[in-house]
Amino acid sequence: MDPTSPPGRSVAPLISVQNLSKSFPGVKALDRVQFDLRPGEVHALMGENGAGKSTLMKILAGVYRKDSGEVLLDGQPVEIESPAHAQSLAIGIIHQELHLMGHLTAAQNIFLGREPRKLGGLLLDDEQLNRDAQVLFDRMNLALAPTTVVGQLTVARQQMVEIAKALSHKSRVLIMDEPTAALNNAEIEELFRIIRQLRSEGVGIVYISHKMDEIQRIADRITVMRDGTYVATVPATTPMAEVIAMMVGRTLDQADKHIPDTSASEVLLDVRGLNRGRAIRDVSFTVRRGEILGFAGLMGAGRTEVARAVFGADPIDSGEVRVRGEPIRLRSPQDAVRAGIGYLSEDRKHFGLATGMDVESNITLPSLRRWLRWGVFLNQPAIRAIGQQMVAKLRIKTPSLTQTARLLSGGNQQKVVIAKWLVQDCEVLIFDEPTRGIDVGAKSEIYKLLNELAAQGRAIVVISSELPEVLLLSHRIVVMCEGCITGEVPGDAATQESLMALATRRD
Repeated sequence: MDPTSPPGRSVAPLISVQNLSKSFPGVKALDRVQFDLRPGEVHALMGENGAGKSTLMKILAGVYRKDSGEVLLDGQPVEIESPAHAQSLAIGIIHQELHLMGHLTAAQNIFLGREPRKLGGLLLDDEQLNRDAQVLFDRMNLALAPTTVVGQLTVARQQMVEIAKALSHKSRVLIMDEPTAALNNAEIEELFRIIRQLRSEGVGIVYISHKMDEIQRIADRITVMRDGTYVATVPATTPMAEVIAMMVGRTLDQADKHIPDTSASEVLLDVRGLNRGRAIRDVSFTVRRGEILGFAGLMGAGRTEVARAVFGADPIDSGEVRVRGEPIRLRSPQDAVRAGIGYLSEDRKHFGLATGMDVESNITLPSLRRWLRWGVFLNQPAIRAIGQQMVAKLRIKTPSLTQTARLLSGGNQQKVVIAKWLVQDCEVLIFDEPTRGIDVGAKSEIYKLLNELAAQGRAIVVISSELPEVLLLSHRIVVMCEGCITGEVPGDAATQESLMALATRRD
């Protein structure tokens, strides 16, 4: 019997894969992988970015075709030829980036292309459409009107519409890829309620997430993948330190944080009396050379707004920004970059990377003028040399400098963004949610890199919604609530409780 089965009970899988392999040009994405999902269970699939999780799920969802191996549905071999075929086999997938039409209603999105008709098929039957959607919402105990326009819904509610769409296909297998990435705590609880209800109805759920606490709360079993191979399947009660070691192939360094004395160091960034409507209200702070300053607060506290204002991306009503003691005029991000400020946005794919360009171009793009010969021709050997230097220095995992940036894992994409600001020689680096969507192994590397940059004399600002991350990295922590700074805490004296108390205090 499978060691992860409940005592005294053997359950046949809904779906299973055996010796599954898949290759792309130059990359072995999956190598003889195995996986199975039982009725009425939540099976977490874990691994670092690039481990092969998404490739495996896309094969089950009909997006990719396998090269070899076998997929069994209810014990019978099946070839999943397309997403439509997967839906007909009762396999549904909810992607991290939702696929909804914002101008249509919830009901219209659920039954798009399958709308009920009347008068011999001549007209759409909107009343029946809304009734059918309401049946699904009632099944989910979801208070949502079928006629609500999806573009007016929160991300969490849009996700519920995606789940209802999957259930409308009578899905018995439901794949969820990072379903809580953009949700707050209350919305996560609502999602978990829906998941538990579906599990009680016998739906099998594949749950892909990097969030360890969520996995232990919602999953029954965990399958770990590494570098496109199957590692192990274990009960969800397995200590997370063991799961992490399986994911990364090593034990991560959890050494105590060392906080250097930077009190006599030069102030590189000095922000005074910053105001922008109600989003930023009289915000002042300093960051010294060699220091990591953390910004904590709840969603909407104003942390990202401050970062964008300091970087010149958003105009301010009043206030002053000084770099190395000199006031700078911020009319655009170019002014901030010239002053030595680099900003790594929380949305690296839209604001940090040119995802369609290669690694080398992304690294050198902001400093392109430096590589011009006679102001006209690019110095390609110099560009190649600096690209190779950054790849080696930041340990960027890429087949070559000509690899397209969008094909890199999340952690390596983040390193490419860091590299471009290091090439630009920015002494002040603002990291907004530096590890969002990044697996635990890549997080460890990013943490090490931030500490190295601080040790080299750069001033680092880290904005994070994860309190453990802020506590682990920061030498000092500034806390914001509703656009105001409500407190500042030394890094070695801060606790999650003290930060949360400040984050909920309204001045």
